[in-house]
Amino acid sequence: QVQLVESGGGLVQSGGSLRLSCAGIGFTFRRFVMSWYRRGPGKERELVAAITAPGGMSNYADAVKGRFTISRDNAKNTVTLQMNSLKPEDTAVYYCAAVIAGDPSVYWGQGTQVTVSS
Repeated sequence: QVQLVESGGGLVQSGGSLRLSCAGIGFTFRRFVMSWYRRGPGKERELVAAITAPGGMSNYADAVKGRFTISRDNAKNTVTLQMNSLKPEDTAVYYCAAVIAGDPSVYWGQGTQVTVSS
């Protein structure tokens, strides 16, 4: 059973940093593409960043390029989102997601709240 457990959210002032982590449990983590999504107040869920299974390639939403960094440690079954220069518009619930070729399912974590005060 795929389980994703996020941690690291919280309240931070504008310009500050936070580091989100997601632990993958119950599946072959290294085979999955891992992503971070977010849903802000009154907004649709959007892709923030994604990283390939081996970890060699990543992509980012334009809104976070240059400020956020996604990384993964396949030995520890974790994916991390380092968020710097945070802005109030980054306030959202952040979700970790896992997908693998051949499986139409998207596996989601429970989400972690990030609040950036101005």
